Amino acid sequence: MTSTLPRRRAERFSYERLEVDEQLGELRCHYSLDDRHFVERIGVGGVPTERWATPDARAAALWVFLLAGISYYKAGAPPGIDLGEVGITTQDLEFLRTFYVDGLGEYAYRNELDLSGLEIAGDKPATASTEPAVATVPEPQLRPLVPFGGGIDSIVTTELVRERAGEQTAVFVVSAAGDRFAAIEAAAAATRLPVIRAERALDPAIFREDLGFLNGHVPVTGIISAIAVLAAVLHGRDAVVMSNEASASSGNLVVGGRVVNHQWSKGVDFEEGFRGALARHGVSAEYFSMLRSASELWVAQRFAAMGRYHHVFRSCNRAFYVDPALRLDRWCGECDKCCFVDLVLAPFMERTELEAVFAGHEPLDNDSLADRFRTLLATSSSPKPFDCVGDTPECRTALRLTATRPDRRDSGLVHQLAAELPAEPADAGAEVGHLLRPGRHHFIPDAYAPSDLLV
Repeated sequence: MTSTLPRRRAERFSYERLEVDEQLGELRCHYSLDDRHFVERIGVGGVPTERWATPDARAAALWVFLLAGISYYKAGAPPGIDLGEVGITTQDLEFLRTFYVDGLGEYAYRNELDLSGLEIAGDKPATASTEPAVATVPEPQLRPLVPFGGGIDSIVTTELVRERAGEQTAVFVVSAAGDRFAAIEAAAAATRLPVIRAERALDPAIFREDLGFLNGHVPVTGIISAIAVLAAVLHGRDAVVMSNEASASSGNLVVGGRVVNHQWSKGVDFEEGFRGALARHGVSAEYFSMLRSASELWVAQRFAAMGRYHHVFRSCNRAFYVDPALRLDRWCGECDKCCFVDLVLAPFMERTELEAVFAGHEPLDNDSLADRFRTLLATSSSPKPFDCVGDTPECRTALRLTATRPDRRDSGLVHQLAAELPAEPADAGAEVGHLLRPGRHHFIPDAYAPSDLLV
């Protein structure tokens, strides 16, 4: 029976200790929320024991510990965080605080909380890293690791990276202990590249509704990023290559003068901040997004030419439910993610192809989803969906391009939605050209940069 305990804010969240079990290949992250103790376990297999003991690996493990704590802090959202014996620099502290306040922006909005006064302190003086990074990649060739989610972004990144690094490329998948997402596995198998894995076991207590915990979205991409960097260091990889595009930095709404962004840890501010943190601690693996300067439209156009992935990719929300019994083995064709993916691919793929992708449930053929599309197009009063979707210019441009396709001539919903858009700007052609060309702001090292991402 579920308790009716009131959900309340806690008084203190503490970082207790980080254990590194080199024999088991596992981190054990200990935290406490007032008088309740949590332990999260993160395992990276297939690694020689001695690699866990390098300064490089220890520094990467520290950032896993620091960022993973947010999953337990949010259970009570206290006004203060105690770092205990964790000593970090002032710059690190500023980045960590930003990770909590901005990374929990959606969570705070939905729970009607103000986290702007959050204080983070510890007993150990903050010190800069004095130990040089130990190079774990003696080979001169590129050996990248691509965190892989099975959607169009990570597939396009994988193929762009393969063009530079060839079969030295590996994809990276994090899953719960003993559980794997079929939607990721099918697409990962289609890459025909080696898969490096990590297992993340959250403390079971965090899922207990009877304990009266607060709940909501956390910046999980930031946590996955830290685990990926640790895995890269342990496996002798020189770079973690993310798939976060330009519009991930766009927020959903502004509350009290602060931007709330569901995708904050996919945005440029997190990328820049985390790169700085890794550099200050001497972590040798590079961290950057291959798609930072690209629009979702550019990514979709690239993906449309990758036919062998068209029947295995999937990013429908219902494929990734925590409870395996609730997962759908196809696109649901109704969620915000399904609607956005259909919309952004429609200018570049045949209608019959997309009908096959959605197994007869293509969102653009479903009149009942008109309002869901209107939120994407910003033609309704609802804010941008709290989901990993593109921004308004991308969605509107995708719809206008789709409406000009001969195979969409009789698509009533497409033309109805297009008629509701504001008048097309005089420089519409320039806008399309801008979205289909990568910009300039990115952190891609020259050794990895494709020529069309350097223009």
